[in-house]
Amino acid sequence: MKHAKRLVLTTTAAATAAAGLLLGTTAGNAAATEPAVTAVKAPTAPAAPAALAVPDGNKLTGVFPARGVQTYTCTDGAWKLLEPAATLSDKRGRTVALHSRGPVWVSTVDGSAVNASAIANSPKTGTIPELLLQATATRGTGTFAGVTYIQRLNTTGGVAPTTACTGTDQVSVPYTATYAFYKPAK
Repeated sequence: MKHAKRLVLTTTAAATAAAGLLLGTTAGNAAATEPAVTAVKAPTAPAAPAALAVPDGNKLTGVFPARGVQTYTCTDGAWKLLEPAATLSDKRGRTVALHSRGPVWVSTVDGSAVNASAIANSPKTGTIPELLLQATATRGTGTFAGVTYIQRLNTTGGVAPTTACTGTDQVSVPYTATYAFYKPAK
């Protein structure tokens, strides 16, 4: 039975690949005579509190879910944020950027980067606050080139411990968020 299923799956995969090759050749010939029109779907903005609204004159250019940790260090007997560390993914779950201390977001696809500073927050019970950040610097010509604002939305987890700390203890608390990136509207 296992061999029969494997044979059916292999045959189906081979037929699909052959059909794709045939269609690709046909489409390639058609493209030579007629230009192809490809629609690019604009990202959908996640819901955001009014306090985190991006100023007019900016347009949404990317929305990425993130998973990572908020690392806290003990300073004078209290937990203080040291740094975030997260990966941002595309719709297929592939890592497209890394987020770390700065805060900074660096594209793993094209090397572009954006640094930012929080300018507004919206507290949420039991999780880190949602934020509006304004870019302070960008590098490169790719995904993050020209980014003006970033929203951190849909946050879960990441809250500093409420327990006392001593010395130079550190703790990393898992969190998730959605990051929305904006550039000037042209």
